[in-house]
Amino acid sequence: MPDVRLASSQGKWILLTTVLGSSMALLDSTVVNVALPRIGRDLNTSLGALQWTVNAYLLTLAGLILLGGSLGDRYGRRKIFVLGVVWFAAASLLCGLAPNDIVLIAARALQGIGGALLTPGSLALIQASFHPDDRAKAVGLWSGFGGIGAAIGPFLGGWLVDGPGWRWVFLLNVPLALLCVPVALRHVPESVDGRAHGRFDALGAVLAALTLGFVTYALIDAGTMSLLAVAGLATGVAFVYVERRREDPMLPLDIFASRQFTALNVVTLCVYGAFGGYFFLTALQLQVVAGYSALAAGTALLPSTVLMLLFSARSGALADKIGPRLPLTVGPLLCATGMMLMLRVGPHANYLTDVFPAVVVMGAGMVTLVAPLTASVLASVDTARAGIASGINNAAARAASLIAVAALPLLAGMGPEAYRSPVRFDAAFDRAMPICAGVLVAGSALAFALVRRPAPGCVRPECRTHGNVMSPPLEAKGH
Repeated sequence: MPDVRLASSQGKWILLTTVLGSSMALLDSTVVNVALPRIGRDLNTSLGALQWTVNAYLLTLAGLILLGGSLGDRYGRRKIFVLGVVWFAAASLLCGLAPNDIVLIAARALQGIGGALLTPGSLALIQASFHPDDRAKAVGLWSGFGGIGAAIGPFLGGWLVDGPGWRWVFLLNVPLALLCVPVALRHVPESVDGRAHGRFDALGAVLAALTLGFVTYALIDAGTMSLLAVAGLATGVAFVYVERRREDPMLPLDIFASRQFTALNVVTLCVYGAFGGYFFLTALQLQVVAGYSALAAGTALLPSTVLMLLFSARSGALADKIGPRLPLTVGPLLCATGMMLMLRVGPHANYLTDVFPAVVVMGAGMVTLVAPLTASVLASVDTARAGIASGINNAAARAASLIAVAALPLLAGMGPEAYRSPVRFDAAFDRAMPICAGVLVAGSALAFALVRRPAPGCVRPECRTHGNVMSPPLEAKGH
């Protein structure tokens, strides 16, 4: 049984290690969008290359995050976590030194692999290290500090882009890793899951990544859509076939026998697909059309994250009392309203009258729905499967963002050079936001029709405070 106490010196070092590690991935997911216009100008890239700058990372992260957690259980959580930190930092260095968009995109894909190793590993280390009486508090501090990192990410990213340059958005991860790794090796105990057995589902992970990759490529490069869409369908069918036949599948398909779990993941796809498209395009809209600096654009979106940090725990407590159906119905509608308010943001937009109301309403919607969504996912499966249910839901959210960033510019009629023209980009943005809002309305309708109050005595989330706007919180195995 883990016996490290939070108040001890070792406990504080463990907490610092996990916060540093998870903050690397969390900062990266929130700051890159702000840097996109400058990356595009400096490397002379098309809009498609900017889409891949975001999606190459999401592709490998979403495809491999379930496998990453299993590797830690089998070979040592500290070992895989440290490997993830080193891998992520090395890929970040390559991103920062990239001479062109091709190298940058490849490095971003490598970053995603590192993220898939360290993201589940940071929470697993807390679970495996701390005494049961202290674990809930340790998780609360970990998620709270992580939320603060998410809040300062766009601000920090904007400052770096406007100051030393966009490359420092990636190079910042190197000193964080140099601090994190020695602390982990010195102060964090190693642990393995003695119950882990069987072969790893590497084939399933590869097929999942290929399916997402083919579909993403088909949407970004519309000229090859038919061929790649067929390839994506073929690998998707192969993935389902492999997962059905595996003794220890990466994605146990029988978990979807729970109607509630399936419905909640469809709602997740709607919600985080809309979020992914919104944050990708809004960061560009504020800079390309409204004329904001990178720092101003990053700061402009800060209220949404701050609201989540302040009120996500209270929202979860309220949902425990009234049930998840109402929050999961109202929350997406509020977010849809916030996105429609973003249509007011055009050339020379005033922050207080045009931008601020939209991001506040958006933040209120996110507060309303994110914590209840996570709690409902955990409650929809058996206690022993809460960890895998959380991992599937997190991967689904990232995959939804991936598809949205690929599909939305196509649906909105954005050409390869759209982001270089304020007039053209503004027109396309005005077509994109209603699409995102419509997806959220669909998610709201699904939640109203299908989500029910969970049974008493079900698993409750340990991550009560949440500030990541790009994905739901991960929950550890073995509650």
